[in-house]
Amino acid sequence: MNDQRIAVLCDSGTDTPEAFVHAHDVRVVPLRINYSDGTSYQSGVDITADEVIERFKDEIPTTSLPTPEAIRQALEQAKADGYEKAVIVTISSGLSATFQTAELVAHMMDDFPIVCIDTKNIGLAAGMVVQRAVELIESGVPFEELEARLTKAAENTRVFFSCKTLEYLRKGGRINEATYRLGSMLNIKPVISCDKQGYYFAVKKARGWEKALATEVKLAREWSVFFEKVRLGICCTNALDVFDEMEEKLRAAVPNALPDIQRTLISPDLLIHTGPELVGVSVIPATEEDPAR
Repeated sequence: MNDQRIAVLCDSGTDTPEAFVHAHDVRVVPLRINYSDGTSYQSGVDITADEVIERFKDEIPTTSLPTPEAIRQALEQAKADGYEKAVIVTISSGLSATFQTAELVAHMMDDFPIVCIDTKNIGLAAGMVVQRAVELIESGVPFEELEARLTKAAENTRVFFSCKTLEYLRKGGRINEATYRLGSMLNIKPVISCDKQGYYFAVKKARGWEKALATEVKLAREWSVFFEKVRLGICCTNALDVFDEMEEKLRAAVPNALPDIQRTLISPDLLIHTGPELVGVSVIPATEEDPAR
């Protein structure tokens, strides 16, 4: 427990590295994965990414956000464990209603001050904001300053990812049928990010998979130049273990990156919407500085 007794909670879609979660007592509230036979699982708790992928041949399940009761229980447990306040960091409100639900629950807990942060991001990019929350709290930043500083950190964080197939983005309603058909016929791989409202959009379109990965690195470099120092992260699925390859390219392309480039696998709930073959990179400034633009 940190000296300020401020708990940090996040949802499983933030892809916060497991080792960091355990080392800093981050409380993860899982999204749910639902199948047509009525079975429902907590993402990363009683179903793994590999198990979800194995069942893709039979069904692509749906996901649902944590219930208000699940979030409340996590907060009540943090309170019982001795925490006196909390910060909740969620994936983009443009892609999930988890943030709105967290705010609703927070307003109901009058005796337990809570700040909710909408990262307007997804996956490891959101997880980097979770880590920034822990860093600020453990360095002694007052609770009253956390919302503004974490909001700025979220605004300056970017994710760039590509999928080998557009099938899952289409089935999840993230791209339309015309984009799917055209991309499939011409081998177009869009490099996707989140806009200021937290919705997916195609930053660039690359012809072929290798060019898509190269474009991710290029975009990471272009965003990184606005800051003195940045932290980088790489995320992918088990089917595409390209960590070493991507790290080598990022180190060469982003000279102002801190040495510890993070690596994480995609959570089960996220890969349902992106598919089993995804690679992405994330960038967050080392401090909450304004972009030098």
